Amino acid sequence: MAEHHAVPVEDALLIAINLYGISSAHGRHRARISVRLTTRLDVAWMVIVPLNAEASPFRLVGDELSLGGEAVGTIDRVSADEAVGGYFRDGGRAATLNPNARSRCVGCAFCPNTLEAAADPRLAEERELNELLAALVEQHPRHDLTELREVTVSTGCFERERAAVDHLIGLRDVLSAHGIGARIGFLTSVIRTSGAFEELAERVAPFVLRLTAECFDRRDLLLKASKAALTTEEMPLVLERAMRAGHATSFTYIVGLDRLADLRAGVAELMPFVTEFPNFQVYQAHNSIMAGLRADGSDSLEYYLQARRDIEDIVGPTGLRPVAWECYRPLWYFTFGEEQLVSPC
Repeated sequence: MAEHHAVPVEDALLIAINLYGISSAHGRHRARISVRLTTRLDVAWMVIVPLNAEASPFRLVGDELSLGGEAVGTIDRVSADEAVGGYFRDGGRAATLNPNARSRCVGCAFCPNTLEAAADPRLAEERELNELLAALVEQHPRHDLTELREVTVSTGCFERERAAVDHLIGLRDVLSAHGIGARIGFLTSVIRTSGAFEELAERVAPFVLRLTAECFDRRDLLLKASKAALTTEEMPLVLERAMRAGHATSFTYIVGLDRLADLRAGVAELMPFVTEFPNFQVYQAHNSIMAGLRADGSDSLEYYLQARRDIEDIVGPTGLRPVAWECYRPLWYFTFGEEQLVSPC
């Protein structure tokens, strides 16, 4: 299948691990694991997958990952994918904050947040944000938050535009007080108006809007009300407003919820208004209800390899390319089209 789609077998394996999960004795719904494939032991990939997928063709025993009884990789580390107040990525140069109780955000039918353990409080005041940063200093690899180049706010619990903008203004004030000039990124679908983006330009920039598109079809069925209220037709307009205010733009999208034709049409509509490579995630079904939400055919690896090629055809001419640390369930690892993303071994 990898040969048919002209992708490295390593990329096909890693996509399949995301799609099928892993059967193991761990019994966790989701876990963060560090994977090294036997053919490329020089590179470790952090992925988030269910480890209790009994029907998966992948089996983890000890630290050995096998497929059909043949060893295909090793697992360096397994940790629970808990919803916490914040964590680091990109070797400590980026941080993700969950300041508004992400684990208590419910509503999107496909979201696994309700399966996670929760340790992420709702932070409503600057004092609490200061306390979170103080804790993160102790966790940082070099105990220096001024190294941060991007701070991403990842939460679905801001139901109103005003509340989201106020929080971002408060976050910028706290970061500035700590000498942190990092760009703030926000995953959201509630900030939509030109006035809001202009206010963010004045008081929060540098800023990147990561529009939570998620899917283009069946939005009323799959998304909670605040996300579904943003129509597919409005998405390009929101991204354009952000661009006009001087912000960087991107979007998040769950590959597996739409038919491929809808995927192609939707991505093509958004790309003229995007400045950063979008976050395309492999859809993971953690139970039979979530499996029932899949688009036809998206339970097969073939669907995702075709989606990968389709997205490359659309996004390739823009010059934007995947950034490994930005997504834990991606479609790209070692290559993007014919381009190498990782140096040869």
